[in-house]
Amino acid sequence: MAGSSIKKNENCKEDSVRISGISKRFGKVQALDNINLVVEPNSVFALLGPNGSGKTTLVRILTTLLRADSGSAQVGGYDVVTMSQKVRSAIGLAGQYPAVDDSLSGRENLEIIGQLYHLGSRQSKARASELLEQFGLVESANLRAKFYSGGMRRRLDLAATLIAKPLILFLDEPTTGLDPRSRLALWDVIAGQAKDCNTVFLTTQYLEEADRLAHKIAIIDEGKIIREGTPGELKSCCGGESRIKLTLFDRSKMQLAIDKLTELAPGKIQSTLDMGEISLPAEAGSSMVSEVVRRMDSAGIIIADLSLKQPTLDDVFLAITGHTTEQVDSVGQPLSTSGSEAMK
Repeated sequence: MAGSSIKKNENCKEDSVRISGISKRFGKVQALDNINLVVEPNSVFALLGPNGSGKTTLVRILTTLLRADSGSAQVGGYDVVTMSQKVRSAIGLAGQYPAVDDSLSGRENLEIIGQLYHLGSRQSKARASELLEQFGLVESANLRAKFYSGGMRRRLDLAATLIAKPLILFLDEPTTGLDPRSRLALWDVIAGQAKDCNTVFLTTQYLEEADRLAHKIAIIDEGKIIREGTPGELKSCCGGESRIKLTLFDRSKMQLAIDKLTELAPGKIQSTLDMGEISLPAEAGSSMVSEVVRRMDSAGIIIADLSLKQPTLDDVFLAITGHTTEQVDSVGQPLSTSGSEAMK
């Protein structure tokens, strides 16, 4: 998907996250190095990076759980150090692991959190019922959380963060460990949170997740922001070129096909003789596909398969960092570097 399909509510102006020169060190490890970011109000922002890149450290600073060594940050207009109480009243936070009480039912978990927010018994019950409905947990509302599946626990945890209707929602790798079906379901839930004047600050190591949900993405690696923009902008500037790939029915006509296509992309034709495959950059976009087909047809060359490959965020990440999000060692660092668990 080429970026988020979530529409912004232009009437929401008051909420944002501003980060200026934030740095944090754990011993010899520079977890964050001069981070500067602005998150627009009423949008989904994704901080994309591998394990150990500094994502969780930044979220902990923004949610007042950790102090930066230098720099400043404002969340919802409040300084995270000098106005920490106001920050906490404006945000919701769901960490990497569900924080629910297994001995309580889903409904009881939500009602107790409502009372901790001083909503009162009646309002807490009403809000719990509303969220159970919204998150598809009505049928299991009275079941103890210990019997919930991983996806159900994640939804309950996210529902709990929304009890007090926070204006800014922080989600730290919310779909880690979920099966594909549960992940897709949670994506729909997250997408819905940007519709009611909520700014969503999402950290993830899943490229598809950032591409699907975010209006804007910042790529973080080894504690530094190395690129930011919309999914489309990142693909355009850093994801490489779109390419047309065709497979010939008769491999003996490979050279003839290459000759016919060379003037469309001089010096840029790639081929694999054993597979009967040819690829070339689609500089003119999809309109070039019809020209490729016309040339093959005029030369009597039968195409067994034809596709137009668009650049993806995987291409972007690999092009910028030199490694994929999966290429990390046992402590969460890129294989070419060394690091510490402290840089999560």
